[in-house]
Amino acid sequence: MPVNETLSQYSDWSYTTATAIYVLALVFFLIEQSFGANGRRAAERTKARQLVGAGAPVEATADVPEPPVRRGRVERIGRMGAALTVLGVLLHFAALLLRGLATHRVPWGNMYEYIMAVTFIAVVTWLWAIRKFPVRHLSGFMLLPIVILMFIGGTVLYTVAAPVVPALQSYWLVIHVSAAATSSGIFLVPGVASILYMIRNAYDRNPKRFARFGSRLPEADVLDRVAYRTTVFAFPLFTFGVLCGAIWAESAWGRFWGWDPKETTAFVAWVVYAAYLHSRATAGWRGTRAAVINTLGFAVTVFNLFFVNLVTTGLHSYAGVG
Repeated sequence: MPVNETLSQYSDWSYTTATAIYVLALVFFLIEQSFGANGRRAAERTKARQLVGAGAPVEATADVPEPPVRRGRVERIGRMGAALTVLGVLLHFAALLLRGLATHRVPWGNMYEYIMAVTFIAVVTWLWAIRKFPVRHLSGFMLLPIVILMFIGGTVLYTVAAPVVPALQSYWLVIHVSAAATSSGIFLVPGVASILYMIRNAYDRNPKRFARFGSRLPEADVLDRVAYRTTVFAFPLFTFGVLCGAIWAESAWGRFWGWDPKETTAFVAWVVYAAYLHSRATAGWRGTRAAVINTLGFAVTVFNLFFVNLVTTGLHSYAGVG
């Protein structure tokens, strides 16, 4: 069936608008991070612990109330950022849906569409996180890599809407790539949370390190829980995607595994995340070591997304996804 150019154009407009809205929301969240109550209270709690540790009386560590007018204004800016993020997600979803309707297939058949899907899942996962944990004021740090990915996807990696190549005309494109995109999008959240955890933990150990930034982050335990719970959810999906990829490879190429660069890097990422979950379950790691492993898994995932897809040559090179 021919591509519907009108729907394709609407999809591109929705994508561009969603990116612009995410940028505006990012600015609002950075204002909340800098001046809002959550970041201020985190800094005051940290200062209170330091004073108590130095022998100061507990009364001297009480929070100094912020003027209600200023606090209310900054909180409204944070809520506006969250509302803009929801609006951006709706437009983001519309871009995916319209792309699929325009091409009469699932909208993740090339790198542009794949990044569109990955970033959509990442934002949805973060919206869940800010409902479960007091981390809304950190949303700017989460939206920053998403905006960068969407900018790269919409400029350098943009592809005109078209049918997929014959090698991808399979129901496994729906199953395998959707699992890979969903898990990759979710993994973006624990990756950022683990990096912030290491900054916060370094500050707790030595307040002179990241003095102005680290004190305004949530407690390290909160960031650790965000990273762990999202990884626990994403890992089974990632495992399912790897297994489906092996089955598709056997059907398409006559073997389950061939150490193709894409397969190898995906397997390395799987081992890293498995090591993270195993260490948490058996060794009881809750600190920097677990965060380092999770961050390493995130780095391998990003490496797989860009370098392996765009630089190396392998059996997956015809699409850049899979």
